[in-house]
Amino acid sequence: MKREEATHQSVRDYITAKEAGDSETTSRIIREVGERFSTRTTDGTEIAELGEAAWTTELGSQN
Repeated sequence: MKREEATHQSVRDYITAKEAGDSETTSRIIREVGERFSTRTTDGTEIAELGEAAWTTELGSQN
């Protein structure tokens, strides 16, 4: 998934962080989206989009 295809800001932020190799930020975003989903403050589209981004975005390296 490309950043511009993402409809949720959290997913765009996740992609940016993962491409930069920022595992602390990616973990935080996954945790926050999971919490929103489990408390029903978001529908399933955000977590589904995040899952797609997790599978299709390559991990970069921090410089």
